Amino acid sequence: MVGRQCPGQGEPDLTATDDDDPHAMLAQADAEDGHSTDMLTADEREELRRLRKENRQLRTEREILSKAAAWFAQETNATSTNSSRS
Repeated sequence: MVGRQCPGQGEPDLTATDDDDPHAMLAQADAEDGHSTDMLTADEREELRRLRKENRQLRTEREILSKAAAWFAQETNATSTNSSRS
């Protein structure tokens, strides 16, 4: 089934295909041959899968760095407050 909604996401899942549906198989063959723009080719599906994985990793790293920056900022403020009391 092509173009179905991903659970929890607002974008259609263009990677799903129904291998038992002859129409889907023909449409996929057309996409692979460059005759159709409605479906993703195997290379495009693989790239999409890779980019989604990379995106998840980058979001995780950004969250970790954001928390680390907040912690260091808090530590810096605590250190400067303690040194001014001396």
